[in-house]
This record gives sequence, structure tokens and C-alpha cells, in this order.
Amino acid sequence: MPSAAEPTHPADRLLNAIDARRAPICVGLDPVLERLPNAVAPDAEPIERIRAFCLGVLRAVAEYVPCVKPQSACFERYRDGGRGVTVLNEVIVEAKRLGMEVILDAKRGDIGVTAEHYAAMAFGEGDDADTADWITINSYLGADGITPFLKPGRGAFALVRTSNPGGDLLQSQALASGGTVADAVAALVHEIGAGSIGERGYSALGAVVGATRPEDATRLRRTMPRQLFLVPGYGAQGGGAKDVLPCFHEDGTGAVITASRSVIYAFDPKDQDWMKGVAGAARSMIDEIRAALNTG
Repeated sequence: MPSAAEPTHPADRLLNAIDARRAPICVGLDPVLERLPNAVAPDAEPIERIRAFCLGVLRAVAEYVPCVKPQSACFERYRDGGRGVTVLNEVIVEAKRLGMEVILDAKRGDIGVTAEHYAAMAFGEGDDADTADWITINSYLGADGITPFLKPGRGAFALVRTSNPGGDLLQSQALASGGTVADAVAALVHEIGAGSIGERGYSALGAVVGATRPEDATRLRRTMPRQLFLVPGYGAQGGGAKDVLPCFHEDGTGAVITASRSVIYAFDPKDQDWMKGVAGAARSMIDEIRAALNTG
């Protein structure tokens, strides 16, 4: 876990990492074998190629990016001897060695002892420094599916308003009591998160709010003033810099904008120096967000 000089609250740590790089962004690690550069371990087994690619991405962006978000499923599918999970853990360890916060994108959703097992998988047992700092979770099981993930020094981002078009069928449905399903979930997240506020005023329970729904983000920000927003949908999914502004408070804090494909595949597959393209895409994204926030 962090040294005595470092904050132990996950929101404080993440905000400090963002401040250090002046970049409220997160790079998603969603490795797909067919999209890897030709130069990455071409003769190796698939999971070894993915390992080499992800470690290369980390080295390319570590100077600019405060946190990364490995997609657990991209690793878990490689089951031979459990190598996929082993590589996922190696990627997490390397990201933390490079000074980045790690959000495990697993979207776990269960209750009771099963949720406790999922939390142990993400965060380890007790004082385990080599595991994720945050995890994404499915909030639609209610408090029973949220509270098991709020471990000391660790945080969770609960799904509230997602960026996928299919989410509209459920999340935008109006309730007889007023508001939408997403509004009701936001109120629940705000209530549960009130018990874990860090020194910088944000909760260990954050919220996933998509960049493609700026009109909803404005309303949800009012409902969840103490939640950090993890904001997918930027870049390849169509969200732009102006779309994400409602996710921030006026002081420019409160949101982490995440992009995966538009950053990690920013190269020609034939490029030998493919990491240069990844680094350039990360810097471009940062410049766009800074300009939108007027913090350039």
C-alpha cells in the first residue's frame, strides 16, 4: 500500500496523480490480438503478445497519464494454466511501479460472499500493494452489490449512466416517483458513498457516467457532488472534449476521462516504433481536455 507520506484514501491518491500530470484522463487497456502491431513478439503465444503489447503501452504513456484501466475480460479469456490472469496481474504491478493508479475494469455484480470473493480477486487479502486501486462494479443489484467492494484504501466506480446505446432502454426510463432509473441509482450511489469521503472531498465510491450523455451528466453531477466520475465514450465512441465538461466541477476536478481504442491503437500495424503513436495519441487527448477546461 502507499507509504506513510502518501494518502491512503483512493480518491485522494487518484486526484493527486491527476494533479501531478495535469491530466484528468485514463487509458483503457483493451488488448485485441488481431489489432496488435506486427512488431510485438510476432512468434509468441497470443497471451505473451498481449503481455508485451500492454507493457509497451504502459511505458509509452506513463509520463503523461495518471491512471490506466485494464479490461479484465481481455485477459481472462486466455485460460491455459491461468496465464491470462497472471499476465493481468503483471500489467497491474508494472503500472503501479510506473506511478499510475489502476482501475480494474471488471464490472463485477453480485452480493454477499460472492461479491466478497470478487473484491478479494481485485484487491487481494489485506495489505496487498500489487493489486488494483479501483474496480468497476454493476450497481443495479443495489447496496448489497456495492458495499462489499468498499475496502480500506480501495475504491469502486459504480455503473450509473453508461455510454452504450442499449443502456437507454433501461437507464433513461422514467419513474412514477420522478426522474429516471439512472437518477435513482445516482441517489443510491451518493447515499452509500457519503460514508467514505477523503480529505479532498470525494468519495471512495465513484460513478461511471458516459461521455455520450452530456445532458444527463449535468443532472447527475448535481445528484452526486462527491463522486468522482469515470467517463467512458470519449474518442472512438463519439464523445468529444466539450461533451465531458458537465462531468467536472467548476474547479476542473471530479472527472476522469477514459479512452481505449483511440489511444492504444494509434499506429499503423506495420510501424516498428508503434509506441510513439500511442504516446502521441495520449498527449493529444490531454491537450484536448486541457483546452476544454481552460487549464492548458
